[in-house]
Amino acid sequence: MVDKVIENNRVSVAGEIVSEFRYSHEVFGEGFYLVDIAVNRLSELVDIIPLMVSERLVDVTEDCRGQLVEVAGQFRSYNRHEGTKNRLVLSIFVREWMFVDENLESGRTNQIFLDGFICKAPIYRKTPLGREIADLLVAVNRPYGKSDYIPCIAWGRNARYAQSFQVGGRIQIWGRVQSREYVKKISEEETRKQIAYEVSVSKLEYYDQ
Repeated sequence: MVDKVIENNRVSVAGEIVSEFRYSHEVFGEGFYLVDIAVNRLSELVDIIPLMVSERLVDVTEDCRGQLVEVAGQFRSYNRHEGTKNRLVLSIFVREWMFVDENLESGRTNQIFLDGFICKAPIYRKTPLGREIADLLVAVNRPYGKSDYIPCIAWGRNARYAQSFQVGGRIQIWGRVQSREYVKKISEEETRKQIAYEVSVSKLEYYDQ
């Protein structure tokens, strides 16, 4: 049962470690840490992606910045309380970790597959230059009755197709994990730069319930 559920959320990324390990939380005596890696895109841009890794998988006391790593796991979410609001926090939960000597080809450094359900009506829009975009929020089941809520973004004909998806419909997505910097308005005088993480969709299949 657990293996079957894991199959619905598979991600593999490879890149350069660009931060130290930061303590996150502990479960049954096992410590989990966050570390960021820089993953190259085909366009020569770089995504900075957070990994959640167990202290039993890698020596978290070492400074591994500059080293190349290849990991496999799942894209997971949790709600973090910030004042009176909840914020959706995303990271790759690492199941396999391997240091490598050289980076993979860009097309193979960042791959994700999700099999889940539409949990919010898609938002379809066009950019000022006329490019079509659809924002999707996908719920992916996890063992023991939990779910991860993964923001996804589709482009062009995929966006046009996705705008009619119904809440509760099943969806399968292939794509990559990406980071995106944006400016959040805090008040009339104050703004803050933040980073959002989402899945950039390259292919999708929809199954109406």
